Amino acid sequence: MEQEAIIKRLNRIEGQVRGISRMVEEERYCIDILQQMQAIKSAFAKVEDAILKDHSATCIESAIESGDAKEQRKKFTELVDLMSKVKS
Repeated sequence: MEQEAIIKRLNRIEGQVRGISRMVEEERYCIDILQQMQAIKSAFAKVEDAILKDHSATCIESAIESGDAKEQRKKFTELVDLMSKVKS
């Protein structure tokens, strides 16, 4: 997913968040609010996947092509550290 598509998706998510805020203010049915929150989580996951794929195709690929073992380990460790935080 290219940068422009990611930004469009994030803008859509921003609008969804504002919509949820209005729903809470209007004391809408909890399940309706939770469904919208699930939709946002799904949208964020898609953005995360796109950025991760981009990172793999650019930053990690560049480190591999450079032949610099230190840089390769650094990029891999960054990714492992990030994923470890998600599990916590």
